[in-house]
Amino acid sequence: MCADTAGVERTRLLPRAESAIRCARLAPGSRGRGSQARWSRSSQVMAPRFIPRDPEVALADDRAAALAMTPVSREILARLDRFISLLLQWQKTINLVAPASIPMVWTRHVADSLQLLDAVPDAQRWIDLGSGGGFPGLVLACALADRPGASVHLVESSGKKAAFLREVARSLRLPVRIHAQRIEEFAAVHDEPADVVTARALAPLVELLALASPLLKRGARGLFPKGQDVEAELTAASKCWTIDAKLLPSRTDPRSRLVLVGRAERRAKTL
Repeated sequence: MCADTAGVERTRLLPRAESAIRCARLAPGSRGRGSQARWSRSSQVMAPRFIPRDPEVALADDRAAALAMTPVSREILARLDRFISLLLQWQKTINLVAPASIPMVWTRHVADSLQLLDAVPDAQRWIDLGSGGGFPGLVLACALADRPGASVHLVESSGKKAAFLREVARSLRLPVRIHAQRIEEFAAVHDEPADVVTARALAPLVELLALASPLLKRGARGLFPKGQDVEAELTAASKCWTIDAKLLPSRTDPRSRLVLVGRAERRAKTL
């Protein structure tokens, strides 16, 4: 009996609700902006219709937010704009970054890469392991392009991604060298001096130390952006490595940290 009564009550209320929604849609001044819903103050009934935000407007807002966090010169910004333009073109055929992160490409990727420069302001020679879509390597190269003696080595085993990196480097005349090979192969033979070796969203810290170890032994420092689980990663890595590391705050996410590694030596295996 309760189920039948409920059904009758819903039937009686339906025409009234539909009328209110029609009034809300036709009420003067009810057209919202962005993703705001349309509604009428007189009826106080929210209509379940939303206007999607313009992707170009969203991207422009994200760009402004990124530049507020990590300001750059006009020359650097011009290079970054061109880089992101090329990234969006190539993204249509190659998965360079996660598609869901495209609307936040400036804050999620560009600003997150730029902040590395402030962590080691004296660094001139960088190595980016697993460069992928160019984060942080190409962003660093855009920022360092006018600095005499600066260089960025990009290590990427994917042929298609390496081709993208070459196109951006050629188009913007960046001080980079692309190494289309596995990280282990590169690290074993690369003997040029380096100030910093970095990698972003590549592997847990314990694995990064193994990959970067040959470069750290030759004098490079490690700088690895990490998320909110950084303490757990350090604990896991310390079981295999003796690490001289410092945690630096992240500009882009208060939960994240930059792990600056001065020295890392593998612990002797115990029987």
